[in-house]
Amino acid sequence: MHHEVRRFAQEDAEILLIGHEGHEEVEGTAGEAVGQVRVIDGLDGARNVVPTPGKKLVWLSQTTLSVDETLAAVAILKERFPDIQDPPSDDICYATQNRQEAIKAISAKADLVIVVGSQNSSNSVRLAEVALEYGAKASHLVDYAEEIQEHWLANVETIGLTSGASVPEILVDDVLIWLAERGFGDVETVTAMQESLLFSLPAELRKDLKAAGKN
Repeated sequence: MHHEVRRFAQEDAEILLIGHEGHEEVEGTAGEAVGQVRVIDGLDGARNVVPTPGKKLVWLSQTTLSVDETLAAVAILKERFPDIQDPPSDDICYATQNRQEAIKAISAKADLVIVVGSQNSSNSVRLAEVALEYGAKASHLVDYAEEIQEHWLANVETIGLTSGASVPEILVDDVLIWLAERGFGDVETVTAMQESLLFSLPAELRKDLKAAGKN
């Protein structure tokens, strides 16, 4: 994003940076083009910003901002300023697409998919839906590890894990710990998206479960 800010600054554009005032990434990005970046903090910021007349406008966003929050702000900006320019590659939408592509690959191998994210997040809900569409036997959306139900693991050998946009890493780590404590400690990272992981029971335990199922 720093490269994009510098490039737009060289074009004498005014950059509307969607993000949280005081956030380290926002401050660092704004520092790349002092005087040419306006921080849009929340929907009120999008409603109230008054750009410099006659300036070319472009929007960028804090990379850790939720997809829903970003797109809501973008919708307001586009309604107010129809000529505002999108980033060369819409980073938020691209990240969402990457997550969905990753979960498609995971779901074909997973008995269960867990999505860490809010029920109010459309992109998180969509990830859970995509998992079922692409072969997962079950998928569940949880805010925290504590919401995972033990009975979901019955007859499950492989679990797919992903997270919605801007879910704090600590919440995903908590799920990793919860699963490891229950035998799902063998982790494979799916290259399509780093946040999307595939878990398998150890081979010996899988054999034991299969043997038990025959008895």
